[in-house]
Amino acid sequence: MSALSAVRARLARKTRSSSGRLRVALIGPVALLLLWWLAFEAQWISYKLMPSPWATLRTLGESFAGGPLAADFLSTLLRTIYAFCIAAALGIPLGIMLGASRQLYTSVEFLVDFFRSTPATAMFPLFLLIFGIGDLAKIAVAAFGAWLVIFFNVAYGVMNARQTRILAARVMGATPGRVFRDVMFYESLPQTFVGLRLGVSYALVVIIVAEMFIGSSDGLGRRIIDSQIVYDLQQMYATILAAGAMGYGCNLLFLGLERWLVHWSGR
Repeated sequence: MSALSAVRARLARKTRSSSGRLRVALIGPVALLLLWWLAFEAQWISYKLMPSPWATLRTLGESFAGGPLAADFLSTLLRTIYAFCIAAALGIPLGIMLGASRQLYTSVEFLVDFFRSTPATAMFPLFLLIFGIGDLAKIAVAAFGAWLVIFFNVAYGVMNARQTRILAARVMGATPGRVFRDVMFYESLPQTFVGLRLGVSYALVVIIVAEMFIGSSDGLGRRIIDSQIVYDLQQMYATILAAGAMGYGCNLLFLGLERWLVHWSGR
């Protein structure tokens, strides 16, 4: 009975802890909605520029349930996934190889920092010339921008692996291959996940901007522009909220994967 009671007490504590975290997490969204409602009711911002939050949320729900917003959401999500997968597939192995050699990293550091500091949107004309107008150009420019972020963070993580653990492995007779595989690779994972979270967010931003300004027949970016042109503010704000929810969901996904796969980080 005592063991059963201890289990029940542990479950109750976890439930209370989860409920407490959920209540704290809801403070931000509730405060945003209240501030939005106050701004609308007090006319701090003209109703011609900002609709009611409740009407916007209703439009969001209706557009997802019976409108084309769900299809546009899926189109943007798929383009983002394609771009991110390309960026990760190229960025992780190249970042590991580059980070393993400080001399090699120093030799290309200027190029990496130069292109990483160049806005990906400035590369639109070049990618349009290479890939033409279509999904391929959007995915390519988003993958390029995300690849630089992932590549840099992976290389940085490999280079800054804890030297004490590397030295300990060498003292115990580990070969350079074992040191790299069993120490440097795992030590770089926290920074790698930082790069992946930044990379997927960057890919989403570039995809939405590309949908706005590179000929596109669907996607959240195209929907935002179309709503702005016809002055459908509720639809425009609802689509912006959908885009934000997608980015937030991607970030939560990678945070969960990081906690699961890199639970030993910092120990």
